[in-house]
Amino acid sequence: MKYCTTTEEAVSVIQSNSRVYVQAAAAVPSLLTKALSDRHSELRNVELCHLHTEGEAPYANPDYADAFHVNSFFIGKNVRHTIEAGNGSYTPVFLSELPNLFRKKVIALDYTFIHVSPPDTHGYCSLGISVEATVAALQLSKVVIAQVNPNMPRTFGDSIIHVSEIDYLVNVDVPLYEHKIQIPTAIENKIGQHIASLIDDKSTLQMGIGSIPNAALANLGNHKDLGLHTEMFSDGVIDLIESGVINCRHKGIGKGRALATFLVGSKRLYDFVDNNPFIEMRESSYVNDTAIIRRNPKMTAINSAIEVDVTGQVCADSIGAKMYSGVGGQMDFIRGAALSEGGKAIIALPSTTKKGESRIVPFLKQGAGVVTTRSHAQYIITEYGIADLYGKSLKQRVKALVNIAHPDHQEWIDKQYFEMLHQSVNRVN
Repeated sequence: MKYCTTTEEAVSVIQSNSRVYVQAAAAVPSLLTKALSDRHSELRNVELCHLHTEGEAPYANPDYADAFHVNSFFIGKNVRHTIEAGNGSYTPVFLSELPNLFRKKVIALDYTFIHVSPPDTHGYCSLGISVEATVAALQLSKVVIAQVNPNMPRTFGDSIIHVSEIDYLVNVDVPLYEHKIQIPTAIENKIGQHIASLIDDKSTLQMGIGSIPNAALANLGNHKDLGLHTEMFSDGVIDLIESGVINCRHKGIGKGRALATFLVGSKRLYDFVDNNPFIEMRESSYVNDTAIIRRNPKMTAINSAIEVDVTGQVCADSIGAKMYSGVGGQMDFIRGAALSEGGKAIIALPSTTKKGESRIVPFLKQGAGVVTTRSHAQYIITEYGIADLYGKSLKQRVKALVNIAHPDHQEWIDKQYFEMLHQSVNRVN
């Protein structure tokens, strides 16, 4: 272990023709990535791989293509341009499986950049608000470089790391990235009400960030004894935890603890989880393991989509052939919830895009990826209602999904689907 005086000194060990894993989400060690980016004229063929990260990603500048290549396991806004520009690529992988890519050495790592809390009196730091695949990366990397920040919350579980596991440390003092909490629209509130109507007391929840999850959480104030087992959560759960609605007493695994693998939110959230033993941070290979998830009775998974076709195929990672985000943990939780006793798998989305185009469609756009298959889909929700697809035939699904599409598009969707079906039958014959 060596303490460095500057981030520039810390990243000076990075060599050309190497691979760096970067801790994800709001825990991104941005001063390290900035210092590495500043070395673009010195380096060649350095791959930076990571999940979604907050803030700027200067290494993703197409002008630095000779120096850096971005390999995204989940594409964030800050690197989305690299796919078309040619200085980036996307590796599809379930969030549950990502640590295994490192452990099986399918993707070999040379360096890992992490962002940790200061060591305690026993020499232990914390990965704070993002564990995801970082634990596996730490174990398999040749060199670990840490950005040590007093603003990083100290969380428990797999996030604890001893300084002896770190090769280079540099002290910084910067605020963490925050996600502004948006007030849900009337449409999002309606969707939230539909979601809340499906959630039973003593259910365990998985939901992400955004206005729809927040709207659903805002409608759970009268529920009792809810649990939390989710890949991530944000500010929306805090009031429910403090009021006792979320107490995790009836979970099948991790009873009495709220389980997550990363967090994104405001300073209120980061202060809330700091030194809070109710919050347990675990690696995504555990949190997102279908066999673990299903052990929670009444597991309720709430996810979103870009578009859903009338047979129940869910596209959540691309707009046509254009990659937009990634597979993430949607299928992990959709399947885990479906296998749970009394579980429910929910896909919720507004009926139209901001441009007024229908998101319930007769068929997915050409090149679109299917993240959740039609055989996995259970509940699809828009502001116009709930379509229960479980055990339904294709004809029944079409009717149910057309009914929750925007009224202006319902006739078009129905007509387009059956015309396409008729043409397909004629081609086969």
